[in-house]
Amino acid sequence: MIVALDHVQLAAPAGSENALRAYYVGVLGLTEIPKPPVLAARGGCWFATGDGAVQIHVGIEDPFTPAKKAHPALRVAGIRAYADSLAAGGAQVVWDDNLPGHDRFYSFDPSGNRIEFLEPRG
Repeated sequence: MIVALDHVQLAAPAGSENALRAYYVGVLGLTEIPKPPVLAARGGCWFATGDGAVQIHVGIEDPFTPAKKAHPALRVAGIRAYADSLAAGGAQVVWDDNLPGHDRFYSFDPSGNRIEFLEPRG
């Protein structure tokens, strides 16, 4: 029986860790969490919400191709203000009104991976 989603794994090219930190910590507001030493040697970064309930792991992949269709979807509160904050931080915000009952937009991390942000209406 599945009880929870532990984390989402994305990929990035070698040497992109600083740009990933700038986006996931500086723009999205996540916290970088330490990787176990054996995994840290492979590069990449792990990020989480303050309570640790949502984690995004970004690993190094060679050759690298960004995930432009497959993506994590993150539920947010106050989506309009959050989108404004991302845009002010230099992130692309692309609104999409095709999901009934939700406000949502997409953004892309520095490696080109698509990330969905959504909030149910009412």
